Amino acid sequence: MTELNQPLLDGPISGQHMVSELGGRPWQQAPQYTTVDEAIEYYLDRMSSEEFTDQLVDVLEMDVPVTTLANTIQLGSVMDGKHSVDIGMLVMPLLMEMIMLVGDMADVKYDSGMESPKKGKTRDTLLESVRTKLQREIDAKEGMIFSEDEIKEDVPEDDAEDEEPKGLMARRV
Repeated sequence: MTELNQPLLDGPISGQHMVSELGGRPWQQAPQYTTVDEAIEYYLDRMSSEEFTDQLVDVLEMDVPVTTLANTIQLGSVMDGKHSVDIGMLVMPLLMEMIMLVGDMADVKYDSGMESPKKGKTRDTLLESVRTKLQREIDAKEGMIFSEDEIKEDVPEDDAEDEEPKGLMARRV
Protein backbone atom coordinates (compact mmCIF):
# COMPACT_ATOMS: atom_id res chain seq x y z
CA MET A 1 0.00 0.00 0.00
CA THR A 2 1.28 3.49 -0.84
CA GLU A 3 1.33 6.15 1.79
CA LEU A 4 -0.83 9.21 1.28
CA ASN A 5 1.70 11.58 2.88
CA GLN A 6 4.38 10.78 0.32
CA PRO A 7 4.97 13.72 -2.11
CA LEU A 8 3.99 13.24 -5.74
CA LEU A 9 7.15 14.20 -7.64
CA ASP A 10 6.13 13.18 -11.14
CA GLY A 11 2.99 15.37 -11.32
CA PRO A 12 2.58 18.51 -13.42
CA ILE A 13 4.19 21.75 -12.33
CA SER A 14 1.81 24.45 -11.13
CA GLY A 15 0.77 26.68 -14.03
CA GLN A 16 2.18 24.31 -16.66
CA HIS A 17 -1.15 24.26 -18.47
CA MET A 18 -0.90 28.02 -19.00
CA VAL A 19 2.43 27.96 -20.81
CA SER A 20 3.27 26.32 -24.09
CA GLU A 21 5.99 26.61 -26.67
CA LEU A 22 5.68 29.31 -29.28
CA GLY A 23 3.98 27.69 -32.26
CA GLY A 24 2.78 24.77 -30.14
CA ARG A 25 -0.90 25.59 -30.57
CA PRO A 26 -2.89 24.98 -33.78
CA TRP A 27 -3.82 28.64 -34.22
CA GLN A 28 -0.14 29.60 -34.07
CA GLN A 29 0.63 27.50 -37.14
CA ALA A 30 -0.06 28.30 -40.77
CA PRO A 31 -3.76 27.66 -41.50
CA GLN A 32 -4.79 24.54 -43.38
CA TYR A 33 -7.12 26.47 -45.73
CA THR A 34 -5.81 29.80 -46.98
CA THR A 35 -8.57 30.92 -49.35
CA VAL A 36 -12.27 31.52 -48.91
CA ASP A 37 -13.07 28.86 -51.52
CA GLU A 38 -11.08 26.21 -49.63
CA ALA A 39 -12.79 27.15 -46.36
CA ILE A 40 -16.22 26.98 -48.01
CA GLU A 41 -15.44 23.49 -49.32
CA TYR A 42 -14.37 22.47 -45.81
CA TYR A 43 -17.63 23.74 -44.30
CA LEU A 44 -19.78 22.20 -47.05
CA ASP A 45 -18.22 18.79 -46.41
CA ARG A 46 -18.49 19.18 -42.65
CA MET A 47 -22.07 20.46 -42.60
CA SER A 48 -23.38 17.89 -45.05
CA SER A 49 -22.91 15.03 -42.60
CA GLU A 50 -26.09 13.70 -41.00
CA GLU A 51 -24.61 13.78 -37.50
CA PHE A 52 -23.75 17.49 -37.81
CA THR A 53 -27.18 18.45 -39.16
CA ASP A 54 -28.94 16.51 -36.38
CA GLN A 55 -26.91 18.36 -33.74
CA LEU A 56 -27.50 21.65 -35.52
CA VAL A 57 -31.26 21.12 -35.55
CA ASP A 58 -31.20 20.32 -31.84
CA VAL A 59 -29.35 23.56 -31.10
CA LEU A 60 -31.68 25.58 -33.34
CA GLU A 61 -34.67 24.18 -31.45
CA MET A 62 -33.14 25.60 -28.25
CA ASP A 63 -33.56 29.13 -29.75
CA VAL A 64 -29.84 29.80 -30.09
CA PRO A 65 -29.45 32.59 -32.68
CA VAL A 66 -27.99 31.64 -36.05
CA THR A 67 -25.39 34.41 -35.74
CA THR A 68 -24.12 32.91 -32.49
CA LEU A 69 -23.94 29.43 -34.01
CA ALA A 70 -22.06 30.61 -37.10
CA ASN A 71 -19.62 32.61 -35.01
CA THR A 72 -18.99 29.64 -32.71
CA ILE A 73 -18.41 27.27 -35.62
CA GLN A 74 -15.97 29.56 -37.42
CA LEU A 75 -14.13 30.45 -34.18
CA GLY A 76 -13.71 26.76 -33.37
CA SER A 77 -12.21 26.20 -36.81
CA VAL A 78 -9.81 29.10 -36.27
CA MET A 79 -8.71 27.55 -32.98
CA ASP A 80 -8.22 24.20 -34.71
CA GLY A 81 -5.97 25.88 -37.28
CA LYS A 82 -8.31 25.24 -40.21
CA HIS A 83 -8.32 28.87 -41.41
CA SER A 84 -7.42 32.36 -40.25
CA VAL A 85 -9.72 34.80 -38.47
CA ASP A 86 -9.99 36.87 -41.66
CA ILE A 87 -11.16 33.90 -43.71
CA GLY A 88 -13.61 33.05 -40.92
CA MET A 89 -15.18 36.49 -41.05
CA LEU A 90 -15.52 36.30 -44.82
CA VAL A 91 -17.17 32.86 -44.58
CA MET A 92 -19.66 33.92 -41.87
CA PRO A 93 -22.51 34.95 -44.23
CA LEU A 94 -22.29 31.63 -46.03
CA LEU A 95 -22.27 29.74 -42.72
CA MET A 96 -25.38 31.60 -41.62
CA GLU A 97 -27.15 30.82 -44.89
CA MET A 98 -26.24 27.14 -44.58
CA ILE A 99 -27.48 26.99 -40.98
CA MET A 100 -30.76 28.68 -41.96
CA LEU A 101 -31.13 26.26 -44.87
CA VAL A 102 -30.75 23.31 -42.49
CA GLY A 103 -33.33 24.91 -40.19
CA ASP A 104 -35.76 25.46 -43.07
CA MET A 105 -35.36 21.87 -44.30
CA ALA A 106 -36.09 20.58 -40.79
CA ASP A 107 -39.09 22.94 -40.36
CA VAL A 108 -37.50 24.54 -37.31
CA LYS A 109 -38.45 28.08 -36.39
CA TYR A 110 -35.12 29.74 -35.66
CA ASP A 111 -33.88 33.11 -34.52
CA SER A 112 -31.55 34.59 -37.16
CA GLY A 113 -30.05 37.02 -34.64
CA MET A 114 -30.14 39.84 -37.18
CA GLU A 115 -33.36 41.54 -36.08
CA SER A 116 -33.10 44.67 -34.01
CA PRO A 117 -34.15 44.36 -30.38
CA LYS A 118 -36.88 46.98 -30.97
CA LYS A 119 -38.59 45.01 -33.72
CA GLY A 120 -42.10 45.92 -32.54
CA LYS A 121 -41.64 49.64 -33.20
CA THR A 122 -42.48 51.24 -36.50
CA ARG A 123 -41.10 54.45 -37.94
CA ASP A 124 -44.11 56.48 -36.79
CA THR A 125 -43.92 55.26 -33.19
CA LEU A 126 -40.18 56.03 -33.11
CA LEU A 127 -40.83 59.56 -34.42
CA GLU A 128 -43.57 60.07 -31.84
CA SER A 129 -41.30 58.96 -28.99
CA VAL A 130 -38.56 61.33 -30.18
CA ARG A 131 -41.07 64.21 -30.37
CA THR A 132 -42.29 63.46 -26.84
CA LYS A 133 -38.75 63.31 -25.48
CA LEU A 134 -37.80 66.61 -27.14
CA GLN A 135 -40.94 68.29 -25.84
CA ARG A 136 -40.15 67.16 -22.29
CA GLU A 137 -36.60 68.54 -22.59
CA ILE A 138 -37.92 71.89 -23.84
CA ASP A 139 -40.48 72.05 -21.04
CA ALA A 140 -37.84 71.14 -18.45
CA LYS A 141 -35.64 74.02 -19.64
CA GLU A 142 -38.59 76.41 -19.28
CA GLY A 143 -38.99 75.44 -15.62
CA MET A 144 -41.65 72.77 -15.87
CA ILE A 145 -41.11 69.02 -15.54
CA PHE A 146 -43.89 66.81 -16.82
CA SER A 147 -44.56 63.44 -15.30
CA GLU A 148 -47.26 61.03 -16.32
CA ASP A 149 -49.41 61.71 -13.24
CA GLU A 150 -48.96 65.39 -12.55
CA ILE A 151 -47.10 68.57 -13.43
CA LYS A 152 -44.48 69.71 -10.92
CA GLU A 153 -42.61 72.98 -10.63
CA ASP A 154 -38.84 72.63 -11.03
CA VAL A 155 -36.64 73.17 -7.98
CA PRO A 156 -35.00 76.62 -8.11
CA GLU A 157 -31.35 76.53 -9.11
CA ASP A 158 -30.28 78.73 -6.15
CA ASP A 159 -30.58 75.76 -3.75
CA ALA A 160 -28.18 73.70 -5.86
CA GLU A 161 -25.36 76.25 -5.43
CA ASP A 162 -25.50 76.12 -1.61
CA GLU A 163 -24.57 72.44 -1.43
CA GLU A 164 -20.90 71.52 -1.05
CA PRO A 165 -19.44 69.08 -3.56
CA LYS A 166 -19.08 65.55 -2.22
CA GLY A 167 -17.04 62.58 -3.28
CA LEU A 168 -13.46 61.60 -3.88
CA MET A 169 -12.78 64.05 -6.73
CA ALA A 170 -14.75 67.01 -5.32
CA ARG A 171 -12.79 70.22 -4.78
CA ARG A 172 -13.69 73.33 -2.90
CA VAL A 173 -13.68 76.44 -5.02
